[in-house]
Amino acid sequence: MGDMKKLPPIAEMFRAFTQRDSSFEGLFVTGVRTTGIFCRPTCSAKKPRLENVEFFASGIEAMYAGYRPCLRCKPLDHGRPPELVQRLRRAVEDAPTGKLTDGDLQGMGIDPSTARRQFKRHFGMTFHAYHRARRMGLALQKVRNGESVIDAQLDEGFESGSGFRDAFSKVFGTPPSDARNAGAILARWIDTPLGSMLALATDAGLQLLEFTDRRGLEREIAQLRKRTGAAVVPGEHKYLDAIARELAEYFEGKRTEFTVPLAPHGSDFQRKTWDELMRIPPGGTRSYSDMAARIGMPQAVRAIGRANGSNVLAIVIPCHRVIRADGTLCGYGGGIWRKQWLLDHERKMCAGKH
Repeated sequence: MGDMKKLPPIAEMFRAFTQRDSSFEGLFVTGVRTTGIFCRPTCSAKKPRLENVEFFASGIEAMYAGYRPCLRCKPLDHGRPPELVQRLRRAVEDAPTGKLTDGDLQGMGIDPSTARRQFKRHFGMTFHAYHRARRMGLALQKVRNGESVIDAQLDEGFESGSGFRDAFSKVFGTPPSDARNAGAILARWIDTPLGSMLALATDAGLQLLEFTDRRGLEREIAQLRKRTGAAVVPGEHKYLDAIARELAEYFEGKRTEFTVPLAPHGSDFQRKTWDELMRIPPGGTRSYSDMAARIGMPQAVRAIGRANGSNVLAIVIPCHRVIRADGTLCGYGGGIWRKQWLLDHERKMCAGKH
């Protein structure tokens, strides 16, 4: 019944499935043997008996097992985070200072273990880790903006000065008194019709924009931290505001070009490849061999492919516009289904302009 190392107990999943428990959204899908489809935990279809179902950690696993996605609950539609995750994020933004303990979560009617599991599955970190990082990001901004260290400490709910200094130094590698020299990459999760994206920015520009379920995302963030010597914390930045706005316009069909300053890290060859990607017009595609020829290195087709795969600024550096020479789709870090959606979306936008 799927990979049990990734899944809650079978009895718990079956209960959640039969009761349409939204707190389990994103944790598993259910394959129904009698119909050959797989569903979300909250699917409104008639519930089968336990002996007629099996559980999977993802829709991809269910498809490999021979099931097709349910047309009613659309289990491959990753448009919005589960309601529980949205509640937790709102709780942080409503009261970003202080702490939200397990007791506080229980008072909100939220099981702490479910909160940890679901938040980590969706964002790659526990809810408490996200909250701590948010507090530290706010503290950094306040000290940089001229507030005293003690004011920042108290504002962010730290009763102990030494505790605040230790926590600050652990995250940023420097004490709060030296905050102006502290390295920080500010992060924001952005909800899109294709699933949540993680945006990272500094004053230099947008550093990363990836779908949160992309394989290798943690490695990309670790490499960025190592390269810059900066911590990654949730926070506010004008470039994060800009990319959130421009992405919304893009998905609404109102924008085909992005104006946010970009600051990707890469070799000269990678940058040359990414610059060429930016020249592919919306609604168009190019092959790897065409890309190689255009940068004057016709033998570098494989190297072009590797540089394309190392792009960490999805959509804005449009690596999704590269296809095989025969016109078929090839690998995409966000998934082939997203690549097809983006190409179709851009073609529709461009067709609408004529």
